[in-house]
Amino acid sequence: MVIVNIYLRNTSSCQSRLYTLPCFHNILRSFSLWSMKKVPELESALSRNRRWIVNNQIKNIILRLPSQVATVKYLQKKFKTLDLQGKAINWVKKYPCCFEVYFENNEHYCRLTKRMMSLVEEEESVKEMQESAYVERLVKLLMMSRNQRLNVMKLNELKRNFGFPDEYIIRILPKYPDMFRLVNYSGRKSSMEIELVSWKPELAVSAVEASAQKQGTEPCFSCCLPSTWVKSWEKFKEFNATPYISPYLDTKCLGEGSKEMEKRTIGVVHELLSLTLWKKMSIVKLGHFKREFSLPEKLNVLLLKHPGIFYVSNKYQIYTVLLRESYNGSELIEKDPLVVVKDKFGELMQEGLHEYNQRHRLMNLEKKKKRGMMPVRSEKSEDVRTEISQQDVIGDKLGGLFDPEERKRFYKVLFDDVAS
Repeated sequence: MVIVNIYLRNTSSCQSRLYTLPCFHNILRSFSLWSMKKVPELESALSRNRRWIVNNQIKNIILRLPSQVATVKYLQKKFKTLDLQGKAINWVKKYPCCFEVYFENNEHYCRLTKRMMSLVEEEESVKEMQESAYVERLVKLLMMSRNQRLNVMKLNELKRNFGFPDEYIIRILPKYPDMFRLVNYSGRKSSMEIELVSWKPELAVSAVEASAQKQGTEPCFSCCLPSTWVKSWEKFKEFNATPYISPYLDTKCLGEGSKEMEKRTIGVVHELLSLTLWKKMSIVKLGHFKREFSLPEKLNVLLLKHPGIFYVSNKYQIYTVLLRESYNGSELIEKDPLVVVKDKFGELMQEGLHEYNQRHRLMNLEKKKKRGMMPVRSEKSEDVRTEISQQDVIGDKLGGLFDPEERKRFYKVLFDDVAS
């Protein structure tokens, strides 16, 4: 008892000294900057469209080859760049609806299935039809930026967020010399920029302003919070009471650190997210454009001040900001045609994984039967298990079937936003 009392006294003393240290309060403050009440539906939305990233990268690797056929040995080498462990052949065999593995000339080969190739063709067709939309998005990005220029290397980090094709520099820019030009004022390769040739006033209309025009109201932000968030609602109404400032307005007329500048910054982030496919973006990558879009140093702090407009998550230790008004539960309200195609890819991938798991389950049962290890189960128990399994698949179309060890490796590279 004496020992316990001494321990408690010492612990209490250490805690009191810890709380008096300035650095401890700084640590607490830094953690609180990222704190936001989690919404399960939005957390699900953040992960769902990324679960196919690795397979999408494998698909692109195969398509880049002249014959569009890769040896499994070649894929194995590429696995290291994807930071995947294990054997490549085991991975691709788990997705029989996406990848076809065959043995020829004493070597395993991998190619895309007919259904997968059909989706690839559909995606290319959508990209061709959506070219005018890509041009419009790029113009809007340049119009929001300072000096109407954006660094090519920085923009490449976010090209998939906006749906731009990999070769958009070659595929789009030369067709529109009256809108874009490539410039390099410093002479360094890393300083290559896309510059807007002429201002397009008809495109200088934000998503907020376009929505207000349809409704015949003054432009203002929407708040997507439960009525029980009383304090947050009060702060939002106070913020929304001041006039809306267009993200396309020149920042030179706004004072740095002013309320007007904050309003404009929120408008910029809102517009940037509105232009993305999934209405979300990595905060780290968004921060790379602080100078171009006149964003504050502590952008995360500003975003967390407006929980009614933005949802900030650190799912899988990747800080992401999502536009609340664009989602109904975990589903996008309006889906870009390219998102629809990518969802089909995710469903195809999941279908193949389910087929693989079912086949291996039956094989394992057969092995147990041969060894005489099969436990006696009633038909009712088996029916219940099947029903639960089906509910799992329906409840989570793009996940839930990975074994725990595979999931650890999968998520390690899955959420780097490489192909989001």
